[in-house]
Amino acid sequence: MSDYFDALETREPAVREAALLAALPLQVAHAKLASPAYAEILKDVSPAAVTIRAALACLPVTRKHELLEKQIASRSCGGSVFGGFSAAAFGAHMPRVFASPGPIYEPEGTAKDYWRMARAIFAAGFRPGELIHNSFSYHFVPAGSMMETGAHALGCTVFPGGTGQTEQQVQAMAELQPAGYIGTPSFLKIILEKAAEMGVVLPRLTKAMFGGEAFPPSLRDWFAAHGIVGYQCYATADLGSIAYETAAREGLVLDEGVLLEIVRPGTGDPVAEGEVGEVVVTTLNPTYPLIRFGTGDLSAVLPGTCPSGRSNVRIKGWLGRADQTTKIRGMFVHPGQVDTIAKRFPEITKARLVVSGEMANDQMTLRIESACGGPDGLAQKVMEAIRDVTKLRGQVEVVLPGSLPNDGKVIEDARSYQ
Repeated sequence: MSDYFDALETREPAVREAALLAALPLQVAHAKLASPAYAEILKDVSPAAVTIRAALACLPVTRKHELLEKQIASRSCGGSVFGGFSAAAFGAHMPRVFASPGPIYEPEGTAKDYWRMARAIFAAGFRPGELIHNSFSYHFVPAGSMMETGAHALGCTVFPGGTGQTEQQVQAMAELQPAGYIGTPSFLKIILEKAAEMGVVLPRLTKAMFGGEAFPPSLRDWFAAHGIVGYQCYATADLGSIAYETAAREGLVLDEGVLLEIVRPGTGDPVAEGEVGEVVVTTLNPTYPLIRFGTGDLSAVLPGTCPSGRSNVRIKGWLGRADQTTKIRGMFVHPGQVDTIAKRFPEITKARLVVSGEMANDQMTLRIESACGGPDGLAQKVMEAIRDVTKLRGQVEVVLPGSLPNDGKVIEDARSYQ
């Protein structure tokens, strides 16, 4: 049996990139035509011109909080519950609608494997003809349906376990003998501990695909000690599958249906390869054509290709949240403001705002990387810019290029809260 879901996974990178960039202007045109929200957002954009990465990087980023704001505004005046982002309406082309915290409403279209999860499930070791115990929630959020439709596309049967009812989950596993589990790692751990308490052995449960939570090596080893090989996937309720782990366990390989960018938090500017930044994704989904959607998650691109033989780009996985908005002396300071300050000075190659001190005694220092910090009074000029942009006073520390950590943080809250 093949080690790959399909031939797309082993394409030459240049062939894949050409195919994605050929599809990009068509998706931009479709979004403008079929999505009222993108008709406004992209009103000054010529789709035919968006054929290279640099052109894509010039389009606005729509972040999750903006999506929520537009949905709320639209619903309040009797408009679309999706804020104008969906290209489909209720009816035959939208069999289900889901809700994520906010609430943000997400449509599910009719395409086979709509959320593109089959590829990730295959990489986790599942094969056609197997039974999968799916313990993602089937209520409100799309996670349960996301995994079920992917499993069906792969040719698997699904037991919709959902969440809760631990003893019943153990009983179902003991009697149905599934090949593996899909859900959060914490819930499978609870199930296995309950099984041990009940004296139930689950010898056929040997593989798992996890999502929704961190999956550290310590937990991976714990499952391995219990005879289960677990892999993780990275997906969101808005976008579906973004990336997945392989047997190589060296980062997460991108799904074939997305264009990924890593941008500096608070901006739409792509960072250099290997630098940590916010994950921004453009999908080729015609039902929900999200263009440059900011996930709010931090990650970084890894060099080279996966030892498994899959040739797509790899990312490190989830490295934290990109929204670092911080309240300082009663005022909110945003990552975008730090970027605005830095862009005023060509000498600055990187900036990081550090907030320190104790409660009610905030101290703000902008650390900037620059090869020329002393003679021209750069620090004093930057201090004036801080005051102008944030309306707060702050100090400036000039450091040599390469001194600041590569962790995606634009604002570091180092205050003591004890």
